[in-house]
Amino acid sequence: MKRITIYDVAKEADVSLATVSRVINGSEVVREDTRLKVQEAVEKLGYKPNAIAQGLALQKTTTIALIVPEASFFYTGQIINGLIDVAKIYKYNIVLHTTTEGISEMSDIIETIIKSHVDGVVIFNDKLNQEELNLLSRYNVPIVVIGNRMSDETVGSVYVDYAKLIYDFASDYIKRGICDIALVEDRKNLAMIHQLKEGLRRAFADHGLTFEHYISIPKEYRSSYLYLQEYMKSNRHQLIITYRDSQAMAVLNTAKEAGISVPDEMELACILDSKYLAMARPQITGFKIPDYDLGAVAMRLLTKMLHDEDDVIERECELSFIFTPRKSTK
Repeated sequence: MKRITIYDVAKEADVSLATVSRVINGSEVVREDTRLKVQEAVEKLGYKPNAIAQGLALQKTTTIALIVPEASFFYTGQIINGLIDVAKIYKYNIVLHTTTEGISEMSDIIETIIKSHVDGVVIFNDKLNQEELNLLSRYNVPIVVIGNRMSDETVGSVYVDYAKLIYDFASDYIKRGICDIALVEDRKNLAMIHQLKEGLRRAFADHGLTFEHYISIPKEYRSSYLYLQEYMKSNRHQLIITYRDSQAMAVLNTAKEAGISVPDEMELACILDSKYLAMARPQITGFKIPDYDLGAVAMRLLTKMLHDEDDVIERECELSFIFTPRKSTK
């Protein structure tokens, strides 16, 4: 559905853009009959006047806001590079905003951005829920979310289906008779862990089994490593899966300390591949996520939404991944 702009209101009311702007901003220099015409047009079209909508209609800023959680900086370098490269092609500038969990709220950041009259927003966040999506939608400005599969008239998304990734990976092991599979909790990425758990549950259920080995890290432990030190003394699995490289290293080291050989007695895989997995001994199996492409595709999707290039824009873009087997799996 086409986004209603100030141009549409001006055309419907048969007045100038400046007149519509004066009415929206409460100017007293507009005649009463003209004011009523504009207000009727606003109600009829469902136009939602706000700072960003007015900015888009009256003056393009050629600026895109990028919102990145501070805790995700380590993983977003290539995403930002991809986004900037495509932004350059279409002559947009990127302004970076950061959020800090427990300190800065997403709604506050967005309010600040809206007032700066940017043309669009890209958000790297895998924790957004439907309530927050509804909050974004009311601003009537194109927004692309990296990390979540979500969309509506003004919101698009670019993502990797992690539930499918782990479903396929675990299914292959289960078919080979390897069913003792464990997933390590990641308190910093609970939304992502939820996707991985769902994928594992489906994989086990489709083979008539139940996924049971979720390694939850108690809150009293400051790090996964400290808990896994105790856990490995009395537990072992055929395959352990982690989300981040630091947890994969913790599993590898605590397994060695407990006398468990990787991969002979226990295999290990990490979802987010990184250079550190290749530095470990044995090298750790991972999945190469197309970070650069996530940024590039997100920016390209946003330009399409900004310029209404297609009658029907596919607002949910799923990207694939590359399995990178190493010495920690057989």
